[in-house]
Amino acid sequence: MTILDPKSFLTAIFNAAVAAADPERTIRDHLPAKPKGRTVVIGAGKGSAQMAAAFEKVWDGPIDGLVVTRYGYGATCERIETIEAAHPVPDVAGLEASRRLLAKVQGLTADDLVVALISGGGSALLPSPAGSLTLADEIAVNEALLASGAPIAAMNTIRKHVSTIKGGRLAAAAYPAKVVSLVVSDIPGDNPALVASGPTVPDAGSREDALASIAAYGMKLPASVMAHINSPAADAPRADDRRFSRNEVHLIASAGVSLEAAAEEARRQGIEAVVLSDSIEGEAREVGGVHAAIAREVATRNRPFRKPVLILSGGETTVTLRAKGKGGRNSEFLLAFAIGISGAQGIHALAADTDGIDGSEDNAGAFADGSTVARMRAAGIDAKAMLAGNNAWTAFNATGDLFVPGPTGTNVNDLRAILIR
Repeated sequence: MTILDPKSFLTAIFNAAVAAADPERTIRDHLPAKPKGRTVVIGAGKGSAQMAAAFEKVWDGPIDGLVVTRYGYGATCERIETIEAAHPVPDVAGLEASRRLLAKVQGLTADDLVVALISGGGSALLPSPAGSLTLADEIAVNEALLASGAPIAAMNTIRKHVSTIKGGRLAAAAYPAKVVSLVVSDIPGDNPALVASGPTVPDAGSREDALASIAAYGMKLPASVMAHINSPAADAPRADDRRFSRNEVHLIASAGVSLEAAAEEARRQGIEAVVLSDSIEGEAREVGGVHAAIAREVATRNRPFRKPVLILSGGETTVTLRAKGKGGRNSEFLLAFAIGISGAQGIHALAADTDGIDGSEDNAGAFADGSTVARMRAAGIDAKAMLAGNNAWTAFNATGDLFVPGPTGTNVNDLRAILIR
């Protein structure tokens, strides 16, 4: 089959992946039994407002609740209040949202039900500093984590040890009410306890694990933070705590499901598709280089896959900040990829975050092909210099290759789609 417009084809692939994680579709399949008492809805993440709106549509009993999402990610809800706060660096609005969420689950009984709508991004949206720590301390932790290059599991283990809401503490506060968590995973491996640092789902990560990651990635954290993590006061509830014994956790959307939907859309359009993995981690530019090598091998030698083919992968790469450029992990991945395929014929790629925003700008990611680096050069842009300066957004903006779908209402991590014709 001839693909006349690779960008339109790749956009259709992205849309199919996002549709597979549509909140209304996925929540309907995981509704809990109605309680004798109240139903209280809480939530946090970049998809929480859309999840709340979907829950209102499919739940036919009385509810009230509160969710927090990123600025610009709100949705119209009638019975569930939505608060917007900052991401990826926490702010005062997030601090107030955490306080109100904890207050929302106070005084419940064993007859009551708490439905927690959790999606990626909730870690930054729920600042709630523990002990004598301050919002400034939690911001410093977040900034150090974002610049460290540490994988998301290590980041969230650290986050939960400086918080009064993460690491299962929000669910513990709701006891003795039953808590049913509906989780949209943006975590490689889909451990629900790591999504949004697990406000309602505890995990086994310890203070010792947090301290080991801080040392391994050379993080410079405030002395007050280090003192807190070194104290028993930082310990999070254990997964076998009796307060969690009645609770349920349901993974309602994930990268794996969305990648399969993307592959099916490609086949529907006559292109065979392969999924490398739904849990790729590592430095974005290095992962981009590996993907470029695979794409070149297919394009020139028809191995390990025969063309035409769509190569898909998901997961969450990381970026070690070396400068203060503009971009995100998907655009950085793609810039390294573009350098790796420069001059090659018949290779087209899209790398994008399924929540619609990559990094700090308004794009989800970008498109690239074998002519991208040459077109950047014609626009006065040195692709390798832009990559060295973490400035992928500027590079792709110069060639008109940014991908800007807007907030999608869900978040199942990164989508990388490489078409080889």
